[in-house]
Amino acid sequence: MAKRLIPSLNRVLVEKILPPTKTNTGILLPEKVAKLNSGKVIAVGPGARDRAGNLIPVTVKEGDNVLLPEFGGTQVKLGEKEFILYRDEDILGTLHD
Repeated sequence: MAKRLIPSLNRVLVEKILPPTKTNTGILLPEKVAKLNSGKVIAVGPGARDRAGNLIPVTVKEGDNVLLPEFGGTQVKLGEKEFILYRDEDILGTLHD
């Protein structure tokens, strides 16, 4: 059974992008290779409300690649996959090719 999590308020569900452990030719890469702490946005909440009741939309959208803080977030496991739930303001930025 497939599950779909829709975050509440200004939460963002992110799947971490794991760096490759070896090259296309089979050479193993060391763990200490400089890596970017990034992830792909899987789902976003509708946004939060300010004191006046106005909706503040989430700044990222599904499918965006984002830069994540080293620590924080809430671990979520759906089926066999692991995700992390962040607040919108905790995401450091979006990554573009």
